[in-house]
Amino acid sequence: MRREEREAAFVSFVGSRQAHFRRIAYALCGDWNQAEDLVQVAMAKLYVAWPRVRRDGREEAYVRQILVRANIDEHRRPWHREHPMDAVPEHAADRSDLDDRGTLIAALHDLPVMQRKTVVLRHWLGLSVQETAAELGIATGTVKSHSARGLERLQQTLAREGY
Repeated sequence: MRREEREAAFVSFVGSRQAHFRRIAYALCGDWNQAEDLVQVAMAKLYVAWPRVRRDGREEAYVRQILVRANIDEHRRPWHREHPMDAVPEHAADRSDLDDRGTLIAALHDLPVMQRKTVVLRHWLGLSVQETAAELGIATGTVKSHSARGLERLQQTLAREGY
């Protein structure tokens, strides 16, 4: 395949799936700006590996894996651990004005990182236990336990919110 054809195939794939990848990135990190950064990192890495990934037919899985790993890398950076504030709030933010989807996203982001990633990959994206384990680099039993705990905690959180 010629370079122009490869680039056209890449542009077509990215154009058709970019919004989907942005939503996945948001579900992983909870911030639209950071989601944009994660997608940008993923697209740059995908471009470099495009001939091999395209030949294997694993474009979607490759991008999801990059998004998950880039998000993990971002959380390991020292500046991510601190959140300066002008004033300490007296109470938690009121979420009553959020719609159902916003409440679900907020509850999802209250989960520990690995539970959130497992729930997003397994139940939002519909990956199998084996696919989720491969993308996160963990055992299938770990996927099952994170998924079960994450779903239980989501149910408890949403029940407290009146859903």
